[in-house]
Amino acid sequence: MKTNIFVPQKIKVGFQNRENTYTKKLAFVIYYDAKGKLRQETSWEGWRDEKIDPVEYENEPVSGFVLNKKVGDYKDGWNHRQAYTRVYDPRGFEFEITIENLLYILENTNSIKGKGLEGEFVYSWDGKNLILLPVDSPDYQEISQFNKVLHEKTYIKSKELIIGATYRTKDNQELVYMGRFDYWDTKWNSGNDYKDSYYENVNKGKQYIFAKEIINYRKKQDIHILNLKSLGDRIIEMISIDCCERYAEMFDLLESRSCYSPYDESKDEYVYYDLSRFIEKVKKKIGEYAWHYSTTVYIGNEKSSYAEVKGVRDSESYQIVVKRKVPSRWGSGYTTEDVPLLTGTLEEIHEVYKPRYRNEYLTNGKLYRMGDEE
Repeated sequence: MKTNIFVPQKIKVGFQNRENTYTKKLAFVIYYDAKGKLRQETSWEGWRDEKIDPVEYENEPVSGFVLNKKVGDYKDGWNHRQAYTRVYDPRGFEFEITIENLLYILENTNSIKGKGLEGEFVYSWDGKNLILLPVDSPDYQEISQFNKVLHEKTYIKSKELIIGATYRTKDNQELVYMGRFDYWDTKWNSGNDYKDSYYENVNKGKQYIFAKEIINYRKKQDIHILNLKSLGDRIIEMISIDCCERYAEMFDLLESRSCYSPYDESKDEYVYYDLSRFIEKVKKKIGEYAWHYSTTVYIGNEKSSYAEVKGVRDSESYQIVVKRKVPSRWGSGYTTEDVPLLTGTLEEIHEVYKPRYRNEYLTNGKLYRMGDEE
């Protein structure tokens, strides 16, 4: 179970009369967050019967819960209601939990016929989903400790931050503080034509940067970044004052991100494919992704000189094409069509058009994107 589960100090219970419940009363349980705000109040107010007074409880461990029956798991036209299990709260009402919550409960406690669930439980939430959490579960201590820090509201202030130290966020992420830097983003400026449209670098001002190491979708070392203009209540505690052992490596990865140093088109580098690599790349894409998957190359040293190399699996005949803008056949507007430049072998295309890939660099000179990556 995730350890960023929120365990409130106080809950509020609204009711509807239901004949198909043991107590004749079905409950909708919501909670007060760490700031004292009642969450899900709008949907709760729309659901509950206003003729029945709601009740507030301190969310302390309680025993005596009993499993009742499964509800939901049906489809009526476009309406589908997933399966839930109704649970009896010893304070005199029933509420519903998900099947996943039920399975977790049964992994960590026993349900005795005629007596109910063994042990004590507290109400908790994962986003909008209510979770009945067994106090005896192995995750409870870690979840409880995390919530203790949340409720103490001893948030870290900006002047207390130490570069390289490790901190915990209110989402229970462990992140390393990298420093306070200009944070860069991009804005798309649309012109009359695609060639007149461009991305503009935008400086969002100084922001606090936190990071953790990850493996990205290319299976390479990378970092996940949290950027904050102000800390507010986002950083709840320091985990370690010691400088992270891999801070230097993480900072090197940060320097290669466009949010740290913006992309600089003037530094683009066009690199010629050697013949063997060109053939390998085109054939690999066609072999893995089928005939309609093309390889983008450049046939000049400018961004607008891109072309596509297409082919069919198990064929030695390929085509290099460029895109041309033409009026749409469906009325107003434009579309693009392929204009063939050459049909022949990959060796012939390489000889005539000398295909290239484009490496992109940041203002600080760091490589941003390598054009020959798979």
